[in-house]
Amino acid sequence: MRAAIRVALCAMACSASGVDPAAGQTITLLSRSIQPGEVVRVDVSGPSELESVVSSVFGKRIPLAFDEQRQTWNALVGIDLDTKPGLYRMTIGSQVRLLRVAARKFEVRRLRVAEEFVNPPASAMEQITRDDRKLTEIYARTTPRRWTGSFLLPVDGAPTSNFGTVSYFNGQRRSPHTGVDFLSPTGTPIRASNHGTVALAEPLYFTGNTVIVDYGDGLYSLFAHLSEFRVKEGAEVQPDTIVGLVGATGRVTGPHLHWTVRLHGARVDPTSLVYATGSR
Repeated sequence: MRAAIRVALCAMACSASGVDPAAGQTITLLSRSIQPGEVVRVDVSGPSELESVVSSVFGKRIPLAFDEQRQTWNALVGIDLDTKPGLYRMTIGSQVRLLRVAARKFEVRRLRVAEEFVNPPASAMEQITRDDRKLTEIYARTTPRRWTGSFLLPVDGAPTSNFGTVSYFNGQRRSPHTGVDFLSPTGTPIRASNHGTVALAEPLYFTGNTVIVDYGDGLYSLFAHLSEFRVKEGAEVQPDTIVGLVGATGRVTGPHLHWTVRLHGARVDPTSLVYATGSR
């Protein structure tokens, strides 16, 4: 479902300087829907003072950056998977808007995998702890923004619509599925999706051979279960750079690409990111 909200800010309001720098600006909020797991694009057009304007929502400060393609200032807001339905205060410069987050129902999936990926042996706990610490440290970093324009799907074909599904492995409930899967053959090339830097390229316990791309401004992609790496940590990538090949490493039932996106710490549906950055 497409939801685009266009708001013209025409009222003059007072600020510390006596003049509201946001007056006369046009703000557009665009997303597929306002629900947990969705990405909202904030576009602002107006005078040059926009360079100092920031948005703030869900307790996070999100600066605006200039989009050369659209000739607007913009930011991306992630509504985390666990966000409760309700009204949330969003500020853009000195203006305040309310985001009404609607409830979202997630499906249930039941999978059979190797037992060591449901109840890991004691010998694996050190690696699991190390992997968790490494991911936490990466996602906590905010580097200068590098992504521009629209995000590409990492592989050809439609992903399965399974973001947020409640997951049962071998009958035991585990964390919800925080990405989308592409049922692609082993060896299928995986694109980086946008401009960025490789923050990680190594095997992890649950996700197997894993590549993380840092696009800057708190936005990350994780590509999991690869059969081969085609990049190394620290490499600069373009949208069509091949970062690896689809495989079946880690906790899997067969060859596929698992794609996860983190946006300012929020767990969001990668296909929502593609929609929000690609829509006009």
